[in-house]
Amino acid sequence: MSAIPLAVPHQTHDAPGTVLSSGDFPVALRWRGLEPYSHSFDAMRAFTDARTPETQDEIWLVEHPPVFTLGLAGDPAHLLLTESGIPLVKVDRGGQITYHGPGQIVAYLLIDLRRRKLMVRELVRRIEEAVIETLATYNLATDRKAGAPGIYVARHPQDVNDRMQAHEGAKIAALGLKIRNGCSYHGVSLNVRMDLQPFLAINPCGYAGLETVDMATLGVAADWRDVALVLAERLAHQIGGLPAIAAATTGSTE
Repeated sequence: MSAIPLAVPHQTHDAPGTVLSSGDFPVALRWRGLEPYSHSFDAMRAFTDARTPETQDEIWLVEHPPVFTLGLAGDPAHLLLTESGIPLVKVDRGGQITYHGPGQIVAYLLIDLRRRKLMVRELVRRIEEAVIETLATYNLATDRKAGAPGIYVARHPQDVNDRMQAHEGAKIAALGLKIRNGCSYHGVSLNVRMDLQPFLAINPCGYAGLETVDMATLGVAADWRDVALVLAERLAHQIGGLPAIAAATTGSTE
């Protein structure tokens, strides 16, 4: 799936860019490492504002120090504990409140939707599918919920994983996008191995009582960088694939 051989960097902030195959328009993969949220936020907006029709799409892989982010139309009341010591940043993506912290992969998608002839709803579907495929690689069954973007723990009828059963319906990945001039930024976060306590200080994505889990809670001991690489490859593949209607018509699978 890659234009050049992929290697998982030991020091992500020093890693060279990699080009991923993504249909007619390749995607540059950027390993940004541990980075303050404000740095990523400012950089995403600057990148999008400076884009031209020839600018290559990019996926950024980032890990953030603890931070709550609140979407453009988000309700501050969903922050239940104001004295947590974790900063709250108001941002311009869709959605309500979420938490980012060490041990979570954040993949920012800087994609020209017009060039790829993608509608926003279709892009969201593809991002969710990429996460589902990534987690399936680690034998974790997950699915969508109607009207609630993100990925949730599912229980297969033959599932013998007690941890999966105990956390059925819990959220393991969240997403939110901003579209400006036909191009996206922000993206998706996937919980690998992190301190989940801060999620108790919010109504995750605006849903009171919604449980949030990570891969470690479900019994998967996986390295952040390994999972990030799988996720980036699946995102690039999905973004470059056929539209859902075309795939169904031709019998193609993504």
